[in-house]
Amino acid sequence: MKMVIFYEKPGCATNTRQKALLRSAGCMILERNLLDHGMNRDELYSYLHDLSVSQWFNPNAPAITQGLIDPHAFSTSQALDALMREPILIRRPLMLIAGQKMCGFDQLKIEALLGQRLDARIDESCSSTSDHCA
Repeated sequence: MKMVIFYEKPGCATNTRQKALLRSAGCMILERNLLDHGMNRDELYSYLHDLSVSQWFNPNAPAITQGLIDPHAFSTSQALDALMREPILIRRPLMLIAGQKMCGFDQLKIEALLGQRLDARIDESCSSTSDHCA
């Protein structure tokens, strides 16, 4: 059984579906609240560094959907400052699977790490039609 550390926003319907897929694949999920993660900058960066800076941001975060923040306008350092200050901006989930850290639910990468296919395809975008889940 693979252990997955899963940083989520509690109550997010998309994260709930993602965890269900992982559980159906036999994974044991250790849930963590992304909004009070307690990570330092270096630890947070270790989940993000494989992506472009703009991909670190949750495109459904209210500040982004309202046009208050442009994820493309940040340097690495500025982005880390913003994400540490406002964790709701972090693209989720953050996961640790088989020693590999990742940001976002990349199903193909997850399947490669698990060595098996997941039961269904899941849309990574937030399913909420309101800002409640952002």
